[in-house]
Amino acid sequence: MGSANQPDSTVAGQRKARIEEMRRADRARQRRNRALAVAASVVVVAGLAVGGVVLVQSRSGDTEPAAKASTSAAAQTPGGMTDKSAKNDQSGKNGQSGKGASGHFVTGADGVRTWQGTLGRTHTTAPVTYPMEPPVGGDHNPVWQNCNGDVYTAPLKNEHAVHALEHGAVWVTYNAKAPKADVAALAAKVRRTPYTLMSPVAGQKDPIMLSAWAHQRTVTGAADPNVDAFFAKFVQGPQTPEPGAACTGGVGQ
Repeated sequence: MGSANQPDSTVAGQRKARIEEMRRADRARQRRNRALAVAASVVVVAGLAVGGVVLVQSRSGDTEPAAKASTSAAAQTPGGMTDKSAKNDQSGKNGQSGKGASGHFVTGADGVRTWQGTLGRTHTTAPVTYPMEPPVGGDHNPVWQNCNGDVYTAPLKNEHAVHALEHGAVWVTYNAKAPKADVAALAAKVRRTPYTLMSPVAGQKDPIMLSAWAHQRTVTGAADPNVDAFFAKFVQGPQTPEPGAACTGGVGQ
């Protein structure tokens, strides 16, 4: 339903324009990524060519033993790690289970539950324990789940899905109690909407739930008007920690 000053048709038109704008932006990002990939390939090829020349020259005139050079290079980073390994170790908490969040939900008059507390945003390749199911934020995998209207029929790894929420996506989830007709109708809606994704979550307490970063609610079915209201407010909404970040190029099934 529209507001007192805006009829339903105006609100729907604004929402459609907003989604189209996001779709155009996502296509533009994909074009930029392809261009960057081509440029990077050229640089790599050029680097290999130069490296080959340097290698030939170093073999003809190098007086430092190979073992000594290798030791010197390893000493440039802590513990002998390469630059890449050091970065992964600092940002990834590799090998350690992380905690995704601390706090609790507060339910508003509109039925939306808002997380009150902390939601970590550290990248980690280790499993994360979240205090809610499905999670609405917290530490997560460095790679996001594709959320460009993607519908998944198998469970996702929470750590990837949470990263999609950080990018401003709405995650539609359901369990075995959800009516098949509602699941099909919601899947059709997700496929039409950039920055959304959908998947089954067996352990959630209600048949159908909607999640965004720090926000969550239960809906009665696909026809529940709260579905459209949640999408309108939280798809790339003001809660988004990284607005405009990509929803493609991540993990898919």
